Amino acid sequence: MVTGQAMTLRRRGAALHLGMTPALYSRRAAPEHAGRGAATPMSKQSEPRWDEHAPGVLRLPSGRLVRGRGLRRPLDPVAPAPTYGVYLLGRQPPEVPWESRWLRWPDFRLPSDRADASALLTEAWERAATDRVEVACGGGRGRTGTALACLAVLDGVPPAEAVTYVRAHYDRHAVETPWQKRYVRRFA
Repeated sequence: MVTGQAMTLRRRGAALHLGMTPALYSRRAAPEHAGRGAATPMSKQSEPRWDEHAPGVLRLPSGRLVRGRGLRRPLDPVAPAPTYGVYLLGRQPPEVPWESRWLRWPDFRLPSDRADASALLTEAWERAATDRVEVACGGGRGRTGTALACLAVLDGVPPAEAVTYVRAHYDRHAVETPWQKRYVRRFA
């Protein structure tokens, strides 16, 4: 289903808005976007950072900015696109026109591969120093909040305080389940 300039995927009655045009949805749209996670040639100095006052943007104690988002809500057409995205879904998401990674993470659960999750979140934290990093799941609260709390731990927030930090600075309903809270406390 195409709405305006954004490509929308409908699954189980919910739409996932990934912010793509139909041409970019095709895996053959452009050579630089041919493969999942292929590097996109961009000048790091020409790309502005996230606006820290924009919806969903979390400022970590180091000053790194990361945007959390729910894919069921449409992407703001005037907001800048991410340069790197981490998508936390039970099924592989459609292609996006920016570099991205998919982490299998079913709704209300924990990542399917914890070692892969740790490596992927560490990469996202490192890239947040220079890139516009987006972390997103279907609703933008449980899995996204858990991942953002893990990024806060990597940024120096004590694991026992990371959920509180994310709830205070991102979404007061972030990190939805007891096992997600426990995952953050044990994340290192």
